[in-house]
Amino acid sequence: MDGMLMLFEQESYAFGRFLPGFLLPGPLTYSSRTDSFITVSSCRQVESYKYQVLAFATDADKREDTEQQKLGAGKRLVVDWTLNIGEQALDICVVSFSQSASSVLVLGERNFFCLKDNGQIRFMKKLGFSPSCFLPYCAVSEGAVSTLIGNHSNMLHIYQDVTLKWATQLPHVPVAVKVGCLQGLKGVIVTLSDNGHLQCSYLGTDPSLFQAPKVDSREINYEELDVEMKELQKIIRDVNTSPGPLAEKEGFLSIFASVSSTLDSVSQAASHAVGAEAVPSVTVQVMMQSRLALQKTKLSIYVESPLAATCDRFIFDSLEPEILKTISLSVFLKGNYLPSELEGTAMASYSMPTDLNPDGILRIVQCKFRLPLKLICLPHQPSKTASHKLTIDTNKPPISLLSLFPGFANQSDDDQANVLGFRFITGSQVTVLASKTSQRYRIQSERFEDLWLITKELTLRLQEHFEKQGTKDFTCSFSGCIPLQEYFDVIDQHFELRLNGEKVEELLSERAIQFRAIERRLLTRFKDKTPAPLQHLDTLLDGTYKQVIALADAAEENHSNLLQSFTRLKSATHLVIMLIGLWQKLSSDQTAILEAAFLPLQRDSQELGWEETVDAAVAHLLKTCLSKSSKEQALNLSSQLTIPKDTSRLKKHITLLCDRLAKGGRLCLSTDAAAQQTIVMPGHTRWSLRSPLPPESCFTSARCRRWWQTDPVRSQRKFKSSLKGTCWTKLWSLDKIS
Repeated sequence: MDGMLMLFEQESYAFGRFLPGFLLPGPLTYSSRTDSFITVSSCRQVESYKYQVLAFATDADKREDTEQQKLGAGKRLVVDWTLNIGEQALDICVVSFSQSASSVLVLGERNFFCLKDNGQIRFMKKLGFSPSCFLPYCAVSEGAVSTLIGNHSNMLHIYQDVTLKWATQLPHVPVAVKVGCLQGLKGVIVTLSDNGHLQCSYLGTDPSLFQAPKVDSREINYEELDVEMKELQKIIRDVNTSPGPLAEKEGFLSIFASVSSTLDSVSQAASHAVGAEAVPSVTVQVMMQSRLALQKTKLSIYVESPLAATCDRFIFDSLEPEILKTISLSVFLKGNYLPSELEGTAMASYSMPTDLNPDGILRIVQCKFRLPLKLICLPHQPSKTASHKLTIDTNKPPISLLSLFPGFANQSDDDQANVLGFRFITGSQVTVLASKTSQRYRIQSERFEDLWLITKELTLRLQEHFEKQGTKDFTCSFSGCIPLQEYFDVIDQHFELRLNGEKVEELLSERAIQFRAIERRLLTRFKDKTPAPLQHLDTLLDGTYKQVIALADAAEENHSNLLQSFTRLKSATHLVIMLIGLWQKLSSDQTAILEAAFLPLQRDSQELGWEETVDAAVAHLLKTCLSKSSKEQALNLSSQLTIPKDTSRLKKHITLLCDRLAKGGRLCLSTDAAAQQTIVMPGHTRWSLRSPLPPESCFTSARCRRWWQTDPVRSQRKFKSSLKGTCWTKLWSLDKIS
């Protein structure tokens, strides 16, 4: 590190010399042809020192305490030759593949140099990447130098002089590379990664010298081929029907999560961004157990924003079989707004090796957990008035709210058994009232989207309460009008923030272009030999800079508001979907279709937003399963999603969807099944008009035959009217059908 070159003969120290102008050590090599040491100094020069000069020279610093200087012997250290390459060198190497000449190869940060023995440049190659290592080796052609150069893009390039001959991808960044012969295989490329992994690679393939012998022509025995085909089909059928070894290993990794029933005594919240005195946290324990030993298992914890976990990524180098692994973490609220869901997901990913794929097939196991309401909510005095109200009907007598929400009761008076107040730690309030005479519950709040979490929690706790009592026929319903206007107000707020974001970005782009133009003008003035007045360009530059900073702050603030608005929009959407499901008694599959249409995005952006995506999804439902005529099915939807000018089209489609559902429309994914109309024949046989042929049992049953024989004229007239407009009237006659 001090720039001293020390030479040893065997284990004995011979002498040491200080290199002149030394700052930091660079790569060093020895040329046996010229008997000299070659290095790259801190001056970015390639320097060559003869061994004879080093042996007889004194130190370059002329230190007075050396014995040679006291005796007055020795000479000053003189460099043999230098070459300025203008950059730091990563490595240097001397190669001599022929008796005539040798070459000095220098790998720089941006260029590759090949020098002669006297320091003259033979050739130079400008590299379009950041190199990490290199290795010269004997070329096939005479007089050429072949080089392997690795870079930080995980690539290995093979050059012949300055010509690129081959490029290959590596799984890591090579920091050292060598070529050797391993187990009789020549040309094996050995690379070392930055984390210490060795890899042996091989370019190309050996040519196959095997030639298939000529097959004697013979007649094909079709009977034997038939038997063999049947045997193979039986094997394939058995493999498809049997579970097989892969299916037996499907469930060998199990994962489940448990949430603590009480909040943490000491909150683990990382930051107090919420405007409350204290942000609570709750402990979640995730347990994993494997039947086999697993390597590199990854566990991820997902919670809805603005909820956050103390740690959401875990990597296990190994999991022992039949040993329960427990991970504890805490979840807390990290923003000044409410999440759209109080559910989390624990997901474990691992690789399962198979016979066909030794590296393994990626598999994922996940489980969901439900966070407590008291994580974001506190008991509060009930409010008598509110702007938004919902009424949920049930088919069972009302339950005391104190028994449904035992942790939110301020007092145990009978008057408080039918009314309960909640206050979120973000500041908003919700009140729940249970009717004393009817089987209804009312939820009210000043903000529409705040009703969602309490309404969902109420329905879930009611279902759990009656399930514990053994009641299986408990149902909830909604008989009021769907609050579309309130929902549309939330949509408009979100869409307005998106438009504001576009305007701010356009202004920021204009000011940035103006700022760069002023900079170019000023630079031209400063470079001019004859000074000219600035004409207030400096004042204009300062004002533009302040505008750019202000617009950047406005864009950042609008982005934060957009995230909060999108979360509120998701909460309102969840509430509307839930009310539509209770209103029309939708099944779980139909509710899932609504959720997929109204909640297609986890995150909102300017390029792909919620409004245009939902509009396309709802229009598709109206065109397929909720269509009223074939004309609507023939409408073509736009293939490109762009931000709309306003939300009127989206509101119209959502209103139309609710109207179609109210008139008996049902949601399904299959367009054919959605467009089918059904006819109920006597004998309780149901078949579709769009089926290619009716089932034979429909016309061969005894009851159908009696039906046709009793009154054939009236039956044919009814049947013909039902078939009017379909393709069957062209294919079949009524005589054949009867």
